Amino acid sequence: MSESAADHVHTVDLAPDGWLLEHTAAGPRPVPADHLDDHFAEELRPPERATDLIVYVHGWQTSPESARAAVDRLLALAEERYSPERYPGLRPWRPWTVLIRWPSRSLPSLGGYRRIRDRAHAMSTEGHAARVIGRLLGCLDTHRADPAAAPVLANRDGQYLHLVGHSFGCRLLCEAVQWAAGEEPVTLGWSTPEPPGRPFTVDSVLLLQMAAPRDAFADTFTALGEAPLRGPVVATYSRHDRATGFWHLRAERRAGVGYAGIGTAPAAVSAIRMRPVDEPYPLTVLDHRFVSVDASEVFVRGRGPAGAHSDHLRAETAHLLLSLAEHGR
Repeated sequence: MSESAADHVHTVDLAPDGWLLEHTAAGPRPVPADHLDDHFAEELRPPERATDLIVYVHGWQTSPESARAAVDRLLALAEERYSPERYPGLRPWRPWTVLIRWPSRSLPSLGGYRRIRDRAHAMSTEGHAARVIGRLLGCLDTHRADPAAAPVLANRDGQYLHLVGHSFGCRLLCEAVQWAAGEEPVTLGWSTPEPPGRPFTVDSVLLLQMAAPRDAFADTFTALGEAPLRGPVVATYSRHDRATGFWHLRAERRAGVGYAGIGTAPAAVSAIRMRPVDEPYPLTVLDHRFVSVDASEVFVRGRGPAGAHSDHLRAETAHLLLSLAEHGR
């Protein structure tokens, strides 16, 4: 029986304070701080055949089982969509995925929304999530060659690193990227610092229906504008997303990225529409620091208070992910 992309998913669990948990016979327990790097080195071993490393962080109201199901679905959609003829620059596509799970459940109410919003922020700013995710990315980055050895950041096996987040999970990823872009000496596998800055080894960032104010990149995640990411920060939005529209507007008095797209940012924002699966994304369309993708014609399904907030598991999303991977080569 042939293997599928879902057979290559590794799960990482975070506690409410953002610290890494390991599962033992006695139950989950925090990994000791001095064993964090060793734990990642032992657990995170992408096979040599893997071409792309994906780190996925789920969002609000997601159980551990639902998080895994979401990743499996996205990978299955990409597997169904992929062929060398459709993505000639992507030869081959063999992803290996790390799923980061965190406690995101709450009542489907304004109070519940605020609670998880505050937890996602506190896990990184007051807790340890940014550091833990940053160290995780650093572990993955040790498999990559010297950035000066190639025009794009590929390791000796030709592996590329992509970050994918949904909802509040996008905040956790951005906090980790911001932490890693600071002055901490242990970050994402920096090479020797050279002006104007240190190379940053992420090939693309895909933020699906991000639960953050639309000006968050100008107000909060400012380091993403200057960090030497090798690919764009791409964020989808849909006017049918009530979680980042109706609820976000009442919780933060500003529309969210997932409802209104990226607003102001440290660099120019390119605004595009989400393309059908049979319509390619030219390099010129995605080759910008920030790309705001209008998915209002695609992310339309969903009832209840969240609307289409979780309608991101679509073939069009897989097409966008594959296109980012292709153009990162």
